[in-house]
This record gives sequence, structure tokens and C-alpha cells, in this order.
Amino acid sequence: MLTVKILGSGCANCKKLEAVAREAAASAGLEAEFIKVTDMKTIMTYDLLSTPGLVINDKLVSSGRIPTQAEVRQWLTA
Repeated sequence: MLTVKILGSGCANCKKLEAVAREAAASAGLEAEFIKVTDMKTIMTYDLLSTPGLVINDKLVSSGRIPTQAEVRQWLTA
């Protein structure tokens, strides 16, 4: 099972990123555990320049923007 982390303070963009990631996983038929990370010390361990951030299996794949569902699906299936 994949581990998907949404890094951010819980702002509107963070929630939008989580929704896009959940839809991408569902459309690809993948099981994933979604974790919201709001603690700034934990977020900074991922070398993130700006939020929201998307981490898949402990690898930062996106930061500072909301990727498309197709991009997220590609990262999830890689």
C-alpha cells in the first residue's frame, strides 16, 4: 500500500491537493494511506520550499503548487 502525505498548514490549497491525490489514487484503483502533516518541524525535514507539498512513499514529488490528477496518478503508479 502507498503512503501519501499532504504537507501544509491545512489551508484551502492543502485540502485541494488532498482531494486531487485521493481522486487520482481512486481512478488508478490504488490503495493508499493518506496522512496530513501540519507540524512545521516535520514538514521542513522534506526540504520543502513552499506548501502545499505532496510526498509519496517518503519522496517529495511536488511543492508549492497543486499538480493535475494525471500528474499525481503518474507518480502513484511509478
